[in-house]
Amino acid sequence: MREIVDAREMRRMIVRLAHQIVEKNKGTEGLILIGIKTRGVPLAGRLQEAIRSIEGVEVPVGALDITLYRDDLTPIDPSGDPVVKGKQLPEDLTGRRVVLVDDVLYTGRTARAAMEAVIDHGRPAVIQLAVLIDRGHRELPIRADYVGKNVPTSRRERIAVELAETDGRDRVLLLGEAR
Repeated sequence: MREIVDAREMRRMIVRLAHQIVEKNKGTEGLILIGIKTRGVPLAGRLQEAIRSIEGVEVPVGALDITLYRDDLTPIDPSGDPVVKGKQLPEDLTGRRVVLVDDVLYTGRTARAAMEAVIDHGRPAVIQLAVLIDRGHRELPIRADYVGKNVPTSRRERIAVELAETDGRDRVLLLGEAR
């Protein structure tokens, strides 16, 4: 186990991502940040705060549970049905500039599922992806528009993102062989 990002570096990464999002979207008009549960939600909230400090504007934030859209997970509920924790999104995302926010980009399957879920809520003008860590090993042709840090890994290694909101502290760990 090795710490590859500490709390201070994570704060800098989030501020940099916020600047990139505002710059690429030429401001905040029509922008919405949607965090993918679990750790994407607090990251979206942090990006919202960083954008507010940069632009003085409150960008809306939503939360998305993509469980029903996954193609690579086994059901969680004993009945055999996927469990949906719900979503907090505006009724219609048509015409909005959606930035999906997640902690780690790996195979691309989570991002694909999130895009499907978003499209079920309207036809956004654009869907972008912001991730704290991109570790490579894509199984689908998906790339992030905004990346906090690229961390080349082997398939046997794992990345663990810890956030104060969910884990009590901010850091990113590179863990040895997955079991």
